[in-house]
Amino acid sequence: MDLLERIRGTGLLPEGGRFVVLLSGGRDSVCLLDVASRIGSEGGVLALHVNYGLRADAAADEAACRSLCARLRAPLEVQRATRPDDAGNLQAWARDVRYGAGAELAAHHDALLLAGHTATDQAETILYRLASSPSRRALLGMTVKDGRLVRPLLGVTREETAAHCLARGLGWVEDTTNDTASYARGRVRAGLVPALEAIHPAAQRNVLRAAQLLRQEAEVLDEIVDTALAGRDHVTLDHLRILPPALGRLVLRRLAEDALGGLCPRVSARFEEVLELADHAMLDLGDGARAVVRKGTLRFERTPPLPVAAH
Repeated sequence: MDLLERIRGTGLLPEGGRFVVLLSGGRDSVCLLDVASRIGSEGGVLALHVNYGLRADAAADEAACRSLCARLRAPLEVQRATRPDDAGNLQAWARDVRYGAGAELAAHHDALLLAGHTATDQAETILYRLASSPSRRALLGMTVKDGRLVRPLLGVTREETAAHCLARGLGWVEDTTNDTASYARGRVRAGLVPALEAIHPAAQRNVLRAAQLLRQEAEVLDEIVDTALAGRDHVTLDHLRILPPALGRLVLRRLAEDALGGLCPRVSARFEEVLELADHAMLDLGDGARAVVRKGTLRFERTPPLPVAAH
C-alpha cells in the first residue's frame, strides 16, 4: 500500500476536507502537502510558510514553497516574523509563532491544521523528553490529534516521506541546522539515535512501540484519577495522604493542570512537600502552579507574576 492510501486509511484526513498545511519546504511537509492536496477538497487546501529570516537560505526556502504550491495548485500564505529581544528560546519562539499563525488561519477557514511530524520525529521527541523531563507523560510523545491540529504522518518514517517525494518528482529544501549540534534536537538526531541503533538496529521502532503501549496504559491511569477525584477540583490532604504515592502524584498533577489549563510536569516531584503543608499554607511548585491549603483542603491556582521593580 502506498503512502497516500495508508494516510487515507487512518481516517485522520476526511475525504474532501479543508486543510491548512504547515509548510517549511522540507521533505516531510512537502510530502504532507502533496497528500493533503489529493485528499482534500478542490481549493480547500492551503499552505502556511513562516519566514523567520534567520538563515541565509530563508528566501530560497520561501521561493521553493511558492514553486511547490503553484505546482500543486494550493494557495500559499507567507508570514514573516521578527524575533523580539526578550523572546527566550529560539526554537520555542519559532514554534509558538508557527502554530499560532496556523491555528488562526485554520480557524478562519474552518479547516484542520496539519503538521508534518513523522515517526522519526516522534522517536527523537520521546528520547529528548526522556532526558529533559522526569515524568511519565514525557514518554508518551506527540499526539496524533489535538483539537484542530492533526499529525497524519506520525506512522510514517522520514525515509518514507523522502521516497514519496522522489516518486512524485517533488523537490524539497534541507535545513542544515536540523543536523547540527547547535540545538538539543540536532544532538539527539546526530548522536543519540545512531548510538542507540548501534546497540540495536530496531531501536527507533522499539521506542515508538513502548510509547504506544504507555499511551494505552495512560488512558487507564486517567480513569483511575477521575475516580479518585470524582469530578472535584480539590482534594483533602487527609485523602491525599492515604492514596498510594504514585496515584497521589497523578492526582496532584491533574488538579494543577486543570486549574492552569496547561502542562505542569514539575508538580508531581513536589508531592511529599505538599503532604507536609500546614493549614492556611501556600506553596509555589513551578510551572506557574501554586498549591493552596484552606481548612485541610488542597486547591491550585496560578502563581501571580512578580511585581515590576520600580526604577
